[in-house]
Amino acid sequence: MPQRFRLLRHAAFGGLLVAALAGAHAQAPVPAGAASAPKARTTADIIREAPASAWRRPDPNDVLAMTLPSGTVWIELSQRFAPHHAANIRTLVAQHYFDGLAVIRVQDNFVAQWGDRAANDDDTSKARSLGSAAPKLQPEFSINDQGLKITKLKDRDVWAPVTGFVDGFPVAADPKTHRAWIAHCYGTIGAGRGDTVDSANGAELYAVIGQSPRGLDLNITPVARVLQGMELLSSLPRGGQNMGFYDKPEQDVRITKIERLADMPEAMRPDIQVFRTDTPQWSELIESRRNRKDSWYVHKAGAIDLCNITVPVKVEAAAAAR
Repeated sequence: MPQRFRLLRHAAFGGLLVAALAGAHAQAPVPAGAASAPKARTTADIIREAPASAWRRPDPNDVLAMTLPSGTVWIELSQRFAPHHAANIRTLVAQHYFDGLAVIRVQDNFVAQWGDRAANDDDTSKARSLGSAAPKLQPEFSINDQGLKITKLKDRDVWAPVTGFVDGFPVAADPKTHRAWIAHCYGTIGAGRGDTVDSANGAELYAVIGQSPRGLDLNITPVARVLQGMELLSSLPRGGQNMGFYDKPEQDVRITKIERLADMPEAMRPDIQVFRTDTPQWSELIESRRNRKDSWYVHKAGAIDLCNITVPVKVEAAAAAR
Protein backbone atom coordinates (compact mmCIF):
# COMPACT_ATOMS: atom_id res chain seq x y z
CA MET A 1 0.00 0.00 0.00
CA PRO A 2 1.44 3.44 -0.94
CA GLN A 3 2.66 5.35 2.11
CA ARG A 4 0.35 8.30 1.52
CA PHE A 5 -2.68 6.00 1.85
CA ARG A 6 -1.35 4.45 5.01
CA LEU A 7 -0.93 7.90 6.54
CA LEU A 8 -4.38 9.08 5.54
CA ARG A 9 -5.95 5.93 6.87
CA HIS A 10 -4.10 6.39 10.14
CA ALA A 11 -5.26 9.99 10.43
CA ALA A 12 -8.90 9.08 9.90
CA PHE A 13 -8.75 6.11 12.23
CA GLY A 14 -7.59 8.15 15.19
CA GLY A 15 -6.04 5.26 17.06
CA LEU A 16 -9.11 4.64 19.19
CA LEU A 17 -10.13 1.12 18.21
CA VAL A 18 -8.43 -1.29 20.54
CA ALA A 19 -8.21 -3.98 17.88
CA ALA A 20 -5.70 -1.89 15.95
CA LEU A 21 -3.41 -1.00 18.83
CA ALA A 22 -0.83 -3.55 17.82
CA GLY A 23 -0.34 -1.70 14.57
CA ALA A 24 0.01 1.79 16.02
CA HIS A 25 3.07 3.51 14.64
CA ALA A 26 6.05 4.62 16.72
CA GLN A 27 6.75 8.11 17.99
CA ALA A 28 8.86 10.58 16.07
CA PRO A 29 12.59 10.56 17.00
CA VAL A 30 13.43 12.56 20.11
CA PRO A 31 15.35 15.74 19.18
CA ALA A 32 18.97 15.98 20.27
CA GLY A 33 19.30 17.33 23.78
CA ALA A 34 15.85 16.21 24.76
CA ALA A 35 16.69 12.64 25.75
CA SER A 36 15.59 13.24 29.32
CA ALA A 37 12.20 14.68 28.33
CA PRO A 38 9.20 12.40 29.07
CA LYS A 39 7.80 10.56 26.09
CA ALA A 40 4.66 12.17 24.65
CA ARG A 41 2.07 9.40 24.61
CA THR A 42 -0.32 9.04 21.70
CA THR A 43 -3.94 7.95 22.05
CA ALA A 44 -2.90 4.43 21.08
CA ASP A 45 -0.19 4.43 23.75
CA ILE A 46 -2.62 5.53 26.44
CA ILE A 47 -5.14 2.81 25.60
CA ARG A 48 -2.54 0.08 25.26
CA GLU A 49 -0.76 0.98 28.50
CA ALA A 50 -3.87 1.71 30.58
CA PRO A 51 -4.04 -0.25 33.85
CA ALA A 52 -6.95 -2.54 34.64
CA SER A 53 -8.42 0.18 36.86
CA ALA A 54 -8.95 2.37 33.78
CA TRP A 55 -11.50 -0.10 32.41
CA ARG A 56 -14.94 -1.14 33.64
CA ARG A 57 -17.21 -4.06 32.92
CA PRO A 58 -20.78 -2.87 32.27
CA ASP A 59 -23.71 -4.48 34.04
CA PRO A 60 -24.69 -7.57 31.99
CA ASN A 61 -28.33 -6.58 32.47
CA ASP A 62 -27.63 -3.38 30.51
CA VAL A 63 -25.74 -4.97 27.61
CA LEU A 64 -27.62 -6.17 24.53
CA ALA A 65 -26.38 -8.18 21.58
CA MET A 66 -28.23 -7.52 18.33
CA THR A 67 -27.44 -10.24 15.81
CA LEU A 68 -27.62 -9.20 12.15
CA PRO A 69 -26.69 -11.28 9.09
CA SER A 70 -23.34 -9.46 9.03
CA GLY A 71 -22.46 -9.82 12.71
CA THR A 72 -23.25 -8.59 16.22
CA VAL A 73 -23.94 -5.06 17.37
CA TRP A 74 -23.17 -4.64 21.09
CA ILE A 75 -25.32 -2.07 22.90
CA GLU A 76 -25.28 -0.58 26.41
CA LEU A 77 -28.54 0.71 27.89
CA SER A 78 -28.49 3.85 30.03
CA GLN A 79 -30.13 3.01 33.33
CA ARG A 80 -29.09 6.39 34.73
CA PHE A 81 -30.60 8.62 32.04
CA ALA A 82 -33.56 6.54 30.82
CA PRO A 83 -34.49 4.00 33.51
CA HIS A 84 -38.10 3.46 32.41
CA HIS A 85 -37.26 3.06 28.74
CA ALA A 86 -34.36 0.76 29.61
CA ALA A 87 -36.66 -1.42 31.73
CA ASN A 88 -39.25 -1.59 28.96
CA ILE A 89 -36.61 -2.57 26.41
CA ARG A 90 -35.36 -5.32 28.73
CA THR A 91 -38.96 -6.60 28.94
CA LEU A 92 -39.28 -6.57 25.15
CA VAL A 93 -35.96 -8.38 24.76
CA ALA A 94 -36.94 -11.01 27.35
CA GLN A 95 -40.11 -11.65 25.33
CA HIS A 96 -38.03 -11.98 22.12
CA TYR A 97 -39.99 -9.09 20.68
CA PHE A 98 -37.23 -7.98 18.29
CA ASP A 99 -36.35 -11.47 17.03
CA GLY A 100 -37.25 -11.66 13.35
CA LEU A 101 -38.01 -7.96 13.01
CA ALA A 102 -35.71 -5.80 10.92
CA VAL A 103 -33.78 -2.64 10.23
CA ILE A 104 -36.39 -0.85 8.13
CA ARG A 105 -34.83 2.57 7.64
CA VAL A 106 -31.32 3.75 6.80
CA GLN A 107 -31.20 7.46 6.05
CA ASP A 108 -27.87 8.74 4.80
CA ASN A 109 -25.98 10.93 7.28
CA PHE A 110 -28.74 10.47 9.87
CA VAL A 111 -30.00 7.20 11.40
CA ALA A 112 -30.50 3.46 11.02
CA GLN A 113 -33.84 2.44 12.54
CA TRP A 114 -35.23 -0.95 13.50
CA GLY A 115 -38.58 -2.25 14.69
CA ASP A 116 -41.88 -3.60 13.40
CA ARG A 117 -42.66 -2.55 9.84
CA ALA A 118 -46.36 -3.31 10.49
CA ALA A 119 -46.57 -1.01 13.53
CA ASN A 120 -48.85 1.94 12.89
CA ASP A 121 -49.99 4.61 15.33
CA ASP A 122 -53.46 4.67 13.74
CA ASP A 123 -53.94 0.91 13.36
CA THR A 124 -52.25 -1.40 15.84
CA SER A 125 -54.13 -4.53 14.77
CA LYS A 126 -51.30 -5.81 12.54
CA ALA A 127 -48.45 -4.90 14.85
CA ARG A 128 -46.54 -7.47 16.87
CA SER A 129 -47.80 -7.70 20.43
CA LEU A 130 -45.82 -5.82 23.05
CA GLY A 131 -46.76 -8.45 25.62
CA SER A 132 -46.25 -7.13 29.13
CA ALA A 133 -44.24 -4.11 27.97
CA ALA A 134 -45.79 -0.66 28.38
CA PRO A 135 -47.28 0.79 25.17
CA LYS A 136 -46.43 4.37 26.17
CA LEU A 137 -43.84 5.97 28.43
CA GLN A 138 -43.34 9.44 29.77
CA PRO A 139 -40.39 11.14 28.05
CA GLU A 140 -36.96 10.89 29.60
CA PHE A 141 -35.34 13.67 27.62
CA SER A 142 -33.14 14.78 30.53
CA ILE A 143 -32.38 14.26 34.21
CA ASN A 144 -31.57 16.61 37.07
CA ASP A 145 -27.86 17.43 37.04
CA GLN A 146 -27.54 18.05 40.77
CA GLY A 147 -25.04 15.56 42.17
CA LEU A 148 -24.24 14.26 38.69
CA LYS A 149 -20.51 13.80 38.19
CA ILE A 150 -19.74 14.90 34.64
CA THR A 151 -16.17 14.64 33.40
CA LYS A 152 -16.36 18.02 31.69
CA LEU A 153 -14.70 19.19 28.52
CA LYS A 154 -13.16 22.66 28.55
CA ASP A 155 -13.98 23.16 24.87
CA ARG A 156 -16.81 25.45 23.75
CA ASP A 157 -19.99 23.77 22.55
CA VAL A 158 -22.66 25.54 20.48
CA TRP A 159 -25.49 23.35 21.80
CA ALA A 160 -25.02 23.43 25.56
CA PRO A 161 -23.10 25.35 28.26
CA VAL A 162 -21.53 22.13 29.56
CA THR A 163 -20.46 18.94 27.81
CA GLY A 164 -18.58 15.89 28.96
CA PHE A 165 -19.02 12.23 29.79
CA VAL A 166 -20.94 10.17 32.33
CA ASP A 167 -20.62 6.37 32.40
CA GLY A 168 -19.06 6.54 28.94
CA PHE A 169 -22.03 8.39 27.45
CA PRO A 170 -21.58 11.79 25.77
CA VAL A 171 -23.54 14.23 27.92
CA ALA A 172 -24.62 17.87 27.70
CA ALA A 173 -25.97 19.97 30.55
CA ASP A 174 -27.34 23.38 31.44
CA PRO A 175 -26.50 24.46 35.01
CA LYS A 176 -29.14 27.21 34.89
CA THR A 177 -31.98 24.74 34.39
CA HIS A 178 -30.23 21.85 36.19
CA ARG A 179 -30.87 19.57 33.22
CA ALA A 180 -28.44 17.00 31.81
CA TRP A 181 -29.01 14.75 28.82
CA ILE A 182 -27.34 12.27 26.50
CA ALA A 183 -26.20 14.02 23.35
CA HIS A 184 -27.03 12.73 19.89
CA CYS A 185 -23.54 11.72 18.83
CA TYR A 186 -22.50 8.99 16.41
CA GLY A 187 -23.61 5.69 17.93
CA THR A 188 -26.25 7.14 20.26
CA ILE A 189 -29.45 5.07 20.27
CA GLY A 190 -32.84 6.69 20.82
CA ALA A 191 -36.45 5.57 21.19
CA GLY A 192 -38.55 6.64 18.21
CA ARG A 193 -41.78 8.49 18.96
CA GLY A 194 -44.75 10.06 17.22
CA ASP A 195 -46.04 13.61 17.60
CA THR A 196 -46.88 13.21 21.29
CA VAL A 197 -43.96 13.09 23.72
CA ASP A 198 -45.36 10.03 25.53
CA SER A 199 -45.65 7.88 22.40
CA ALA A 200 -42.28 6.13 22.72
CA ASN A 201 -41.91 2.71 24.32
CA GLY A 202 -38.57 1.39 23.10
CA ALA A 203 -40.05 -0.96 20.51
CA GLU A 204 -38.77 1.29 17.74
CA LEU A 205 -35.12 2.22 18.06
CA TYR A 206 -32.62 4.13 15.95
CA ALA A 207 -28.87 4.63 15.99
CA VAL A 208 -27.17 7.79 14.78
CA ILE A 209 -24.99 6.89 11.79
CA GLY A 210 -24.14 10.38 10.51
CA GLN A 211 -22.98 13.79 11.61
CA SER A 212 -24.31 14.32 15.13
CA PRO A 213 -27.91 15.63 14.86
CA ARG A 214 -27.78 17.53 18.15
CA GLY A 215 -31.04 19.31 17.30
CA LEU A 216 -32.75 16.10 18.43
CA ASP A 217 -31.43 16.65 21.96
CA LEU A 218 -34.23 17.27 24.50
CA ASN A 219 -36.81 16.27 21.87
CA ILE A 220 -36.49 12.50 22.05
CA THR A 221 -35.29 9.97 24.62
CA PRO A 222 -31.77 8.60 24.10
CA VAL A 223 -31.75 5.16 25.69
CA ALA A 224 -28.43 3.55 24.84
CA ARG A 225 -25.27 3.65 22.78
CA VAL A 226 -23.44 1.24 20.50
CA LEU A 227 -20.37 -0.23 22.16
CA GLN A 228 -19.14 -2.16 19.15
CA GLY A 229 -20.45 -2.95 15.69
CA MET A 230 -21.32 0.52 14.38
CA GLU A 231 -19.87 -0.40 11.01
CA LEU A 232 -22.60 -3.04 10.63
CA LEU A 233 -25.25 -0.31 10.81
CA SER A 234 -23.50 2.58 9.10
CA SER A 235 -22.60 0.47 6.05
CA LEU A 236 -26.14 -0.77 5.36
CA PRO A 237 -27.72 0.12 2.00
CA ARG A 238 -29.49 3.48 2.12
CA GLY A 239 -33.26 3.60 1.90
CA GLY A 240 -35.49 5.54 -0.47
CA GLN A 241 -36.87 9.05 -0.72
CA ASN A 242 -39.26 8.58 2.20
CA MET A 243 -36.81 9.60 4.92
CA GLY A 244 -34.64 6.57 4.23
CA PHE A 245 -37.31 3.93 4.87
CA TYR A 246 -36.92 0.89 2.66
CA ASP A 247 -39.58 0.88 -0.03
CA LYS A 248 -40.06 -2.89 -0.07
CA PRO A 249 -40.07 -5.44 2.77
CA GLU A 250 -37.52 -7.56 0.93
CA GLN A 251 -35.03 -4.73 1.39
CA ASP A 252 -35.28 -4.95 5.18
CA VAL A 253 -32.23 -6.20 7.06
CA ARG A 254 -33.51 -9.00 9.26
CA ILE A 255 -32.64 -9.09 12.96
CA THR A 256 -31.91 -12.67 13.97
CA LYS A 257 -32.29 -11.87 17.66
CA ILE A 258 -31.58 -9.38 20.40
CA GLU A 259 -30.57 -10.79 23.77
CA ARG A 260 -29.15 -9.55 27.05
CA LEU A 261 -25.62 -10.43 28.01
CA ALA A 262 -27.02 -11.52 31.38
CA ASP A 263 -29.22 -14.13 29.66
CA MET A 264 -26.37 -15.79 27.78
CA PRO A 265 -24.90 -18.96 29.27
CA GLU A 266 -21.95 -17.84 31.35
CA ALA A 267 -19.57 -20.04 29.39
CA MET A 268 -20.56 -18.22 26.18
CA ARG A 269 -20.45 -14.64 27.45
CA PRO A 270 -17.72 -12.48 25.98
CA ASP A 271 -15.68 -10.31 28.29
CA ILE A 272 -16.70 -6.72 27.58
CA GLN A 273 -14.63 -3.85 28.95
CA VAL A 274 -15.28 -0.15 28.46
CA PHE A 275 -12.73 2.59 29.05
CA ARG A 276 -13.76 4.58 32.12
CA THR A 277 -14.41 8.27 31.62
CA ASP A 278 -13.60 9.40 35.15
CA THR A 279 -9.90 8.59 35.41
CA PRO A 280 -6.56 10.35 34.82
CA GLN A 281 -6.06 8.08 31.81
CA TRP A 282 -9.28 9.38 30.27
CA SER A 283 -8.21 12.99 30.82
CA GLU A 284 -4.88 12.22 29.17
CA LEU A 285 -6.66 10.52 26.28
CA ILE A 286 -8.87 13.58 25.73
CA GLU A 287 -5.84 15.86 25.65
CA SER A 288 -4.09 13.52 23.22
CA ARG A 289 -7.08 13.92 20.90
CA ARG A 290 -7.32 17.65 21.41
CA ASN A 291 -3.64 18.15 20.53
CA ARG A 292 -2.47 15.19 18.50
CA LYS A 293 1.06 13.99 19.21
CA ASP A 294 1.16 11.40 16.43
CA SER A 295 4.09 12.04 14.09
CA TRP A 296 1.76 12.42 11.08
CA TYR A 297 0.19 15.63 12.47
CA VAL A 298 1.88 18.96 11.79
CA HIS A 299 -0.88 21.13 13.29
CA LYS A 300 -2.43 20.85 16.74
CA ALA A 301 -6.11 21.73 16.72
CA GLY A 302 -6.20 22.85 20.35
CA ALA A 303 -9.87 21.92 20.59
CA ILE A 304 -12.18 18.95 20.36
CA ASP A 305 -15.89 18.39 19.93
CA LEU A 306 -17.95 16.19 22.25
CA CYS A 307 -19.05 13.98 19.36
CA ASN A 308 -15.51 13.57 18.01
CA ILE A 309 -14.50 11.47 21.00
CA THR A 310 -14.90 7.70 20.92
CA VAL A 311 -14.80 5.69 24.14
CA PRO A 312 -12.59 2.60 23.62
CA VAL A 313 -14.23 -0.81 24.07
CA LYS A 314 -12.80 -4.32 24.20
CA VAL A 315 -14.98 -7.34 23.40
CA GLU A 316 -13.11 -10.58 23.98
CA ALA A 317 -14.65 -13.91 22.99
CA ALA A 318 -15.61 -16.19 25.86
CA ALA A 319 -13.04 -18.86 25.03
CA ALA A 320 -10.24 -16.30 24.81
CA ALA A 321 -11.38 -14.66 28.06
CA ARG A 322 -11.15 -17.97 29.90
